[in-house]
Amino acid sequence: MTSIPVQPVIMAGGSGTRLWPLSRAQYPKQFLVLQGNRSLFQQAASRLAGLNAEDIAVSAPCVVGNEEHRFLVLDQLRELENVPEATVVLEPMGRNTAPAMTLAALQAAAGGADPVLVVTPADQTVTDEAAFTRAVQEAVRVAARGSFVILGVTPDRAETGFGYIRAADGKPGIDALGVAQFVEKPDLATAQRYLADGGYYWNSGMFVVRASLWLKALEQFRPDIAAATRAAWNKRSVDASFVRPGRAEFAAIPSESVDYAVMEKCPDSSAYDIRMVPLSAGWSDLGAWDAVWQVSDKDPAGNACAGDTFVRDSRDTLVHSTSRLVGVVGLHDVVVVETPDAVLVADRSRSQEVKHIVAHLDGSGRSEHSLHRQVHRPWGWYDSIDSGARFQVKRIMVKPGASLSLQKHHHRAEHWIVVSGTAEVTNGDQVILLTENQSTYIPLGQVHRLANPGKVPLEIIEVQSGSYLGEDDIVRFEDTYGRAKN
Repeated sequence: MTSIPVQPVIMAGGSGTRLWPLSRAQYPKQFLVLQGNRSLFQQAASRLAGLNAEDIAVSAPCVVGNEEHRFLVLDQLRELENVPEATVVLEPMGRNTAPAMTLAALQAAAGGADPVLVVTPADQTVTDEAAFTRAVQEAVRVAARGSFVILGVTPDRAETGFGYIRAADGKPGIDALGVAQFVEKPDLATAQRYLADGGYYWNSGMFVVRASLWLKALEQFRPDIAAATRAAWNKRSVDASFVRPGRAEFAAIPSESVDYAVMEKCPDSSAYDIRMVPLSAGWSDLGAWDAVWQVSDKDPAGNACAGDTFVRDSRDTLVHSTSRLVGVVGLHDVVVVETPDAVLVADRSRSQEVKHIVAHLDGSGRSEHSLHRQVHRPWGWYDSIDSGARFQVKRIMVKPGASLSLQKHHHRAEHWIVVSGTAEVTNGDQVILLTENQSTYIPLGQVHRLANPGKVPLEIIEVQSGSYLGEDDIVRFEDTYGRAKN
């Protein structure tokens, strides 16, 4: 039996603003661990790796993501034992899902190959992975015969936050259902009618199609996107870990979704057979805190809690703590989310409106829309513990074998105290090793570097002092991660 070649594609470029303050632009929701010990992105990669069958051969995944999240992608993939090394295609800026899927199709089609693409967003969850696997495997077999296939989620409530698919008459069979129409997000009355009708499904945003068929359809329906994306692809550069389309060419690509660019046009075209496989697997796109509450384990009163929390006389409430005790009393249908630098309290039914807070923060020039107090870097992370006039205190973790850039600062000096691990410190012309409870001083203007030569994480406390303490006061001379300016 000849196996169907499958190319998993994970769309990982979203920002997830509706899950603020846990989700930030620099650490969006797909990389969050909301349940268990794996992030949503890791869950997506593992699910796709499990699609192998006697007639289905799954390749290493292709991840299409944001340039700024590239090391998050690599770090989280390395933690997965069942996922082979991925191809990571980096978008220099967001251009929605149609260009992203096209980049993946061009990568998959290299050398004349024509695998079935299984395309999924990175920020969804399912509770029944076996049902997910069966549905996607059926979709692969249908797509291999030349159809567009979309996964349609069997609705269990009148939901106004999703687009819908109207299935053609008939029942699911070996060839799945036909698709009569894609419909926009409805109002509540329309959503209730869809639920009662039984012929409508939520649009999951998961697509299964031959790479060549996607490229053909895009060239027919949106030749401007097809041509501009090919131009960016032809200008790509490749290094050990990443594929980077041409930046200037990519900026010229029109921004459009897969649905608007191609899928919604297919039911009216006799040139394409479009099918839908129903998915009943406890699916959620976790588009807002209300959706997180929907899929979370709850106590008898309907409360979902995470972290150090105490809940009394409350019902149908979500309480999420990350850094301290959070106590609530007498709340009904409320969301409370705590992080070290921000707290959200919202009516659960209005949790979609969190995006307005993020927009306000962005417009006000505040950093809380983009960064957590703990900021992840390719070498590890730093946590801004305290700050005041002319000083700042950070806790810094450096991964084994990693190093910061060789750098200097014009406006600040630094004191480093090793908490655990071993630090290799370049301080001007000296290179010294420091261990637990030892310290050093980096004068203003001194060229310096911090590295971890050991096999366990290095943690230090850094005390900065000076007239200006911003992150842009860094002159880099050498950098492992391609950030040196000089």
